[in-house]
Amino acid sequence: MYNPPDILSMAYKQPIMHDQLQLLQEKEQQMPGSVQYAIKRYRKHSQWNIEDTGVLVYHYKKAAPQENYVELRFCISGNMYCNQKDVECDQCKLNTSKACAERVESIDVMTFRFLSVHLSQFVKPGKLKTITDEVLQFVHPSSFSKILPLCGRTRQVLEALLGHSYTDSLENIFINGQSQMLLLYSLECMLGDDKEIEPFQCKFLANEADREKIVKAREILLQHIGEPITIKELSRKVAINECYLKKGFKELYGTTIFDFYQSQRMEHARYLLYEKGLTVTEVSMMLGYSSISHFSTAFKKQTGLKPCELLLH
Repeated sequence: MYNPPDILSMAYKQPIMHDQLQLLQEKEQQMPGSVQYAIKRYRKHSQWNIEDTGVLVYHYKKAAPQENYVELRFCISGNMYCNQKDVECDQCKLNTSKACAERVESIDVMTFRFLSVHLSQFVKPGKLKTITDEVLQFVHPSSFSKILPLCGRTRQVLEALLGHSYTDSLENIFINGQSQMLLLYSLECMLGDDKEIEPFQCKFLANEADREKIVKAREILLQHIGEPITIKELSRKVAINECYLKKGFKELYGTTIFDFYQSQRMEHARYLLYEKGLTVTEVSMMLGYSSISHFSTAFKKQTGLKPCELLLH
């Protein structure tokens, strides 16, 4: 199965540990005969710098066409969430009170999945003329993901979906209509009528089994936060050539294995220090550093601060 990069990690420019996330709201719905819609709203930490990001995912599986889909993924920040907005906090519901104690800044992750049976109805009979037609009919031969430019129209739709007050049947109609607009804007901005999907620079990544090995390598790195692992060991665990592993990882995730691993370890270190209140010595040992000074140097190189300086902020 094709596994595109995590939208939250893309928006944050580095991986986010899931135990750092405080879920404020979660909702998932299947619109009858249409889109599967999901939203997760997280509390934003004051130190996080999130860049609004959108991705179009084309998932194609020739042997199992019933599993084909197009998914739109968005991560946006800067909105406010109120725990009481649907109950008794009328001021927040009307967005008139900035002093409400229940209001917190949020990071909002939204996904819209369109199955092939739904999308194929939009293509006119006859010869497929554009890459858009290929995607909607699921005849483009390989899975891919592409960054989406978040134009003003797209942002308006996303904000409307976050802030609407519809319920029951009217909510279904509203979400269905807005998701169709997102699909239109995304295909229009991303694909157009005369653009082609750029293939992977690493030709071997066109093979789904090889892509799975790269994804597996990333998972193993995350499992070894406190147990440093060499690239040679990693390549053996996923049964792929070291050179292919390094090139493929850079192609799929836009960073080197070393930089990814270091950023992940230091982000986890920051969480342990700032959120969990552990000492520098404790964190250094948990992450497998031979000395506090080595850990401190690595932490400052990644974050710009020494561990002790972080605790003063």
